[in-house]
Order: sequence, then C-alpha cells, then structure tokens
Amino acid sequence: MVAVGQAELPTRRVRHALERRGRRRAAEPAATFDRTFTALGELALSGVQVSARAVDLASGAELFSIDDHVVMPTASIGKVLLLIEVAARLEAPGAEGIEMLDRTSADVVADSGLWQYLLVPSLPTPDLAALVGATSDNLATNVLVRRIGLEAVRARTESLGLSRSALLDIVRDHRGPDDAPQLSIGSAKELTWLFTSLVRGEVVSPAVSNRVVGWLSLGSDLSMVASAFGLDPLAHREPAHGVLVVNKTGTDAGVRAEVGVLRGPRGGVAYAVATSFADTQLSARLAVLDGMRRVGLDLLEYVH
Repeated sequence: MVAVGQAELPTRRVRHALERRGRRRAAEPAATFDRTFTALGELALSGVQVSARAVDLASGAELFSIDDHVVMPTASIGKVLLLIEVAARLEAPGAEGIEMLDRTSADVVADSGLWQYLLVPSLPTPDLAALVGATSDNLATNVLVRRIGLEAVRARTESLGLSRSALLDIVRDHRGPDDAPQLSIGSAKELTWLFTSLVRGEVVSPAVSNRVVGWLSLGSDLSMVASAFGLDPLAHREPAHGVLVVNKTGTDAGVRAEVGVLRGPRGGVAYAVATSFADTQLSARLAVLDGMRRVGLDLLEYVH
C-alpha cells in the first residue's frame, strides 16, 4: 500500500499529465465517432439503455453525447463522491493525524476488494481510500461510509453542483424493499464534468483533487471502455506509448458503467458511458462490453 507521502509526487504527476492542454489543432478534421454511434445504437436497438458523453479536455467541445442527461444506475462509480469527501477532510485546515479505522461484522460484504481477504483488522483512512481506488473495495467503502456518513457525502455532492449524481447507500450483498434500489446513480454529463474538474484541480481544491486522482489512478479495472487502450491493468500510473488513463467503473447485475479521462499525444478527453440491460444471458453481457470497447477505440484514435 502506498503511504501518503510516497503517493504525493506521483499523484501530482498523474493529474498534471492528464491536465496538459492537448496539441490537437483546429485545422485537423473533426472526428466522426461513427464507431461509437454504431456500437451504442446497436445496443439500444437490442434493448440496452445507454447514456454516454465525451468532451475534449482542451476546448471543452462535445465530441459525442447520447442521452447524457438521463440518470442511470452507476454502481461503484458513486464511490468517487465518497473519496472526494474523504480527501476534503484529510486536507481540511486543522485536520488531525491519520485515523485508524476498524472493520466490523456489520461492514462485511462480498465481491470486489482485497481487505476481506487480509488479516489486518484496521487500516489508516488514506489506505482505505487507496483500496477503494485500486480495487473498488466494498469493505473499505462501507467502513469509510460508516465513519464519514452518507449525509456528509450527499452535502459535498450538492456543494459541487451535482443534482443527478449521488451515492445512495452502503454496499450490500442483497437489497431489500427498504434499501436504496441502487448503490449510486449519475448522469454522463455530470460525470464527465466531474472528472474534467478533478484533473484540472478544481474539485474543492488542487490538493483534494490530487488525492482523489491519485487513488483513482491505481484502478485495476480496464475491462470496459478502457479495454481498448492497451494498458497494463495492474500498473498504468505512467504513460505507455503516450497513453494515460484515470477511470472508475461500476458493475452490478445488469449494469456496466465507466467514467474517465484519457490522455494521448494528440490531446485528451473526458468520457462517460453507462448501460443498463437484462443480464440474463452471457451473450447480452458480452455484447455490452464489446460495445463499450468500440467506444474506447474511437477515443483512443482521437487522442493518439
């Protein structure tokens, strides 16, 4: 696990590398993103609900959008909102020393993450945030939510001007009638704005943005849009062939979603793709993943 001091310099390098203004010239022909519209159109015709958006980092110009205002289930993407509140507290004036947090039986949940398989019963807050960024760790998420509180995350989300995105609940193995129907929701338009603002250092403060981008840069899930970028899922904090990505994915039954920032030699983009579908057959899931990868190929062509 990377300690706070060790992570600070690489984190700043990652954010600055993503933030750099692109070298794409206005005289270049506009990208058509035909592959993206074809892929997502095919999914929509098969019954998949799709929402997507991409913008050029340098100009802010919209590259494509498909129902980007629609509120979609986004599964673990909502954990980014938790990480922002955690980072804001760590960077707050007069913040106390690093707090050790214990896991309890009430926090235990299955699926993504490593802490459930480790012997250590307590971890410092920044390490829990790093686990969330790296493996979308569900147990670490629940411990952080118990310490921070969903109301605080909600207040922070609203203070950022986000009205269609929210972390609604803790992670649960089973959702009952009295539980929130989704872990999180979001719109592609708001999520692309959020990631653009993070890499520009504009979310709360540059220091807070640095921390969040650093945690997310550890992310190991490149199975969706980012599967097209040719990067090592376990080590991609430094550019490979001029390509650098910071992303967050969300996976649940019938949900595949991703938001990220991609930088290449010719420019940079912020993107979000969310899908909701009947996950009753493997072929349906594979079709969604293939469609998301085809979006990634267009994004890679744009920046590289």
